[in-house]
Amino acid sequence: MSRADNVPTYTMRQLAAFVAVAETGTISAAAERMHLSQSALAAAVTDLERALKVQLTVRKRARGVALTSTGEVVLTRAKALLYQAGELQGVAEGEGGGVAGPLVVGCHPALGPTLLPSLLHDFTQRYPRAKVALREDTQNRLRRRLDDGELDVVIVYDLDLSPEWRTVMLTTRVPTVSLAPDHRLARVNGPVRLADLAADPMVLLDAPPSAEHALEVCARAGFVPKVAYRTQSYETARAFVGRGLGWSLLVPRPRLDVTYEGLAVVVKALAEPPAPIGVVAAWHQDSMPSRVARAFVQFASTPKPPAPSR
Repeated sequence: MSRADNVPTYTMRQLAAFVAVAETGTISAAAERMHLSQSALAAAVTDLERALKVQLTVRKRARGVALTSTGEVVLTRAKALLYQAGELQGVAEGEGGGVAGPLVVGCHPALGPTLLPSLLHDFTQRYPRAKVALREDTQNRLRRRLDDGELDVVIVYDLDLSPEWRTVMLTTRVPTVSLAPDHRLARVNGPVRLADLAADPMVLLDAPPSAEHALEVCARAGFVPKVAYRTQSYETARAFVGRGLGWSLLVPRPRLDVTYEGLAVVVKALAEPPAPIGVVAAWHQDSMPSRVARAFVQFASTPKPPAPSR
């Protein structure tokens, strides 16, 4: 800093513009993210470079923006400063350090209907000034979006996780078989053998990593399933089962074994059950979770009273 009073000659808006350019790779994408014109966004980055007296970016026509070696170093510090500034504002707006502000949560689609409604309801009741946005997607796409900084935290299965993530266990789930009521195994007392379904058509929940896990469980049971239908929707899989279009191996289980059409689904435990699958909250190890993100993770991982039995 060149000023005697140690007050920076750059602004938070300039830092935010620079970070947006670094993360998106183009002036146009950064301008769209910050809701600025491209000229205003470019001017903010130029003003930051002038204030710091260094070149941070190299702008290449038709090829976006690249960072200089100094820009790479400044990017890390800029993110830290913006994080601290956000924390300061959160303290002020949150009435003495309360939880307030935006939070973007990603979730695997199979977990959305069974886990999120009560969690988000109870969390926003506890912290009414938290503004939660939800993004449902398959786990491989959630991984990219979390690593790119589009999401603050994700709720996913503890399967094929990035080594760069930090996680907190929320709960565990045990896979079960869903059958139509008129299926021959639906009338069997007690658990069923998965291998007894080898010749029957299967409805595969094809939302990574659910598909890979289901196929692996079948392989361990000694067969390759005859996949008749694939869907990325948990509820569509159950609906197909209810119509007798096949059986399915699913992890979540709603409180009512009924499809959207009002058709019954029979859920059976496995005679040789695979290991329970963990459900975790995860965030990137290099990110700096906001106050509201930290509160969400802590709230989600705090044991809750058991739900009333069916």
